[in-house]
Amino acid sequence: MTFSTYLREGARVGLRPYRLADGPEFTARAHESRELHRPWLFPPATIEEYEPYAARLTEGDGRAGFLVCELGTGALAGFVNVNNIVRGAFQCGALGYGAFAHAAGRGLFHEALRLVLGHAFAPACAGGLGLHRLEANIQPGNTASIALVRGAGFRLEGLSPDFLHVDGAWRDHERWAVTAEMPLP
Repeated sequence: MTFSTYLREGARVGLRPYRLADGPEFTARAHESRELHRPWLFPPATIEEYEPYAARLTEGDGRAGFLVCELGTGALAGFVNVNNIVRGAFQCGALGYGAFAHAAGRGLFHEALRLVLGHAFAPACAGGLGLHRLEANIQPGNTASIALVRGAGFRLEGLSPDFLHVDGAWRDHERWAVTAEMPLP
């Protein structure tokens, strides 16, 4: 029997939960990626910020966090989080994600997002999240992020003015979503 450290594996990447031990690599990668991430997102850049962030994403209380790792080396390529999970009749979560600079533009996140969708839509009895819908709220100027979700089969549902407070101001966001019934490309 083969044991894998990954919840899901593709051809080039695997998904696994956050660990406190990942703090030094995660924060170093976040620091190296500041120019890529700004002004869209601000992942923790210090161990003091990383530890409570990782703890929240492993508690399973309304969120699930995944580190995207390159197979073979195990190096962190980025992260995908499912936040604000609402159960009951909604069964929905909101995606947050970021590739680290060394992994950007290599197609790794296209694969990682497909793995996350498979995990999110898989029934809880099969180890998945059992969700029906995932949303991604993206600032209109973030063309790389929009291309990622469009390529993964998300549909544009509209614009939310002044939706999230990012980098000192309320920012408009496009609402993209995918449901478990939608055919994925």
